[in-house]
Amino acid sequence: MDNKQTPLHSGFDATTTATEALSGRDLSGVQAIVTGGASGLGLETVRVLAGAGGRVLVPARDPAQAQAALADMAGVEVAALDLLNSQSIDAFAAAFLATGRALYVLVNGAGIMATPLLRDVRGYEAQFATNHLGHFQLTARLWPALRQAQGARVVCVSSLGHRQAGVDLDDPHFLRQPYDKWRAYAQSKSANALFSVELDRRGAAHGVRAFSLHPGAILTPLVRHLDRDDLRRVGALDDAGEVNPPPQSGFKNGAQGAATTIWCATSAQLEEHGGVYCEDCDIAALVPDDSAGPGVRRWAVDPAQARQLWALSEQMTGVRFDCDAE
Repeated sequence: MDNKQTPLHSGFDATTTATEALSGRDLSGVQAIVTGGASGLGLETVRVLAGAGGRVLVPARDPAQAQAALADMAGVEVAALDLLNSQSIDAFAAAFLATGRALYVLVNGAGIMATPLLRDVRGYEAQFATNHLGHFQLTARLWPALRQAQGARVVCVSSLGHRQAGVDLDDPHFLRQPYDKWRAYAQSKSANALFSVELDRRGAAHGVRAFSLHPGAILTPLVRHLDRDDLRRVGALDDAGEVNPPPQSGFKNGAQGAATTIWCATSAQLEEHGGVYCEDCDIAALVPDDSAGPGVRRWAVDPAQARQLWALSEQMTGVRFDCDAE
């Protein structure tokens, strides 16, 4: 396996904010779509993109709630989208394509974490279906607009949680094995990274580059399904059971947590790169499978695994993602 995971020594670090990662770039005329853009890190991502002149469309399961959260941001629109509903995905994408706009930035940031066992109408496990399959289908349907941009970026928000498991290509929906909410989350995050590897391989010739990233540990609405034991496990509570705030916890604040997403979406430092997993506004190092620290594990950036996951995703969604199609 070729190792593209060579840090650039970008000059940024874990304390870099999203505004700093933008490096003063003017985004006037840039159309972006940010899933998960109405809360948490997505909200900060939208704020920075729109503040630099970008035009941002935020898909949401609850458009009214999203509109309220984004009401004070100029250049931001909201539309309905449910990543667990294939018809909703198709309708959202069709409406966007009908505008004729080119899509320069697609941030696949919406997600769920460590939920009880839930399944969609197809019987698919919800974390895999939401975090990966929904974004796979969305990106496929938006492909004409991405290609039209002649210089687009797709940013998949993964997680350091990928280190706990790769994708079980034989039983990703826990049909033949006991459900483990953390393993399910981990495989969905490995899937995010693998998707960016294969999308970049297929899309680079058409000017579409793809990246995945770990935003850093941060308390956002993503933790809503966690109990107190779970919160201790991720370092959010101290020994006394109290919230362990940054920087004592090692967690980032919102501005820092959105920085790597903004960097992947806009940085000129990545112009000759693609298909890489990033953290702290830099390309992450490839680390041993049993490493307990930062970096990316082999299974999340393996090209052969990425191709197998792509084929499986097409089969599961019924969506043929033809990057050579006009």
